[in-house]
Amino acid sequence: QINRTVIGGRIENKNASLNISVILLNNSGGHLKDALFENLMECNFRSIVSVELDSNNFSVEDLAKKYPSVKFIVPLEKTTDGEMINLAMAEVEADYVLVLRNSLDIHPGFIHQNLAERILKDDVFCVIPRLTDSNKNSIIEQFIPTVEKKHFAVKESFVVNDGLNTLFSADNIALYNRKKFIQLGGFDYAIKSKYWQNLDLGLRSWLWGEETKLTTLLQFSYIQEPIFDKTINLDYLRFFLKNGIHKIKNDEPYISNFAFPKFFLNSSCGYLEAKRQFKATKNWVKQNKYKIKMDLESLIVNWKK
Repeated sequence: QINRTVIGGRIENKNASLNISVILLNNSGGHLKDALFENLMECNFRSIVSVELDSNNFSVEDLAKKYPSVKFIVPLEKTTDGEMINLAMAEVEADYVLVLRNSLDIHPGFIHQNLAERILKDDVFCVIPRLTDSNKNSIIEQFIPTVEKKHFAVKESFVVNDGLNTLFSADNIALYNRKKFIQLGGFDYAIKSKYWQNLDLGLRSWLWGEETKLTTLLQFSYIQEPIFDKTINLDYLRFFLKNGIHKIKNDEPYISNFAFPKFFLNSSCGYLEAKRQFKATKNWVKQNKYKIKMDLESLIVNWKK
């Protein structure tokens, strides 16, 4: 639970024609917000939820009066993008949810009914639009699971083709199947690093039998590109425990007790803390045994480009 203020959104969008809602992540206030909301309103989304990540944005009440169908969520404590997306998912009812950022150049009417149907025809968990930098140059969007020096690694590629598989969306920007998002448990609130939090949900979705694909039918350019912190820390440890040490036997996931010594030696934790985390992970895998479809090794071996 996150302390937050919710403003607006009490009036339905009478022009809604798409079975898609928008979650807009706003990192700061700005004079361009009027144009941004006008452009989003032209697309006739089921609903729009604006997450104001800057709690000092004093323009929210004015915007809520101007756009009464838009719901604004303002966190009153420090939180992560993933946690706020989890909250916003509970505020919409559409079957699909498009997560955007105000750091993107969003044009009016960028999506319509026929285009939406083409993008969503495969009904996968997550579809990621093509993204370019402020100079319209391609950025890294394809992430491939691999092994380097006997350790799990993520190979990065600039290649973007329609329908191409990728592990996750590094910046949250994607079109999510809301039902599948909820079934997967959403973003892990205990992981604070944006990179590891996003990779955790992305990898978990593949291990649980879902798919994430790139599309060239929907494109956005950044006004300002993000910077990702990939530092290996305790967040990485939680990510790896949940996704990297279980095996599949007789179609069920399990964690062998023989995996503990190797985990302990690489965990940088004391013995008691490592034991506690290892036990908690075994319980978590047991609780989700009917959802987990494969292990990390199988995913890497069977990955299709």
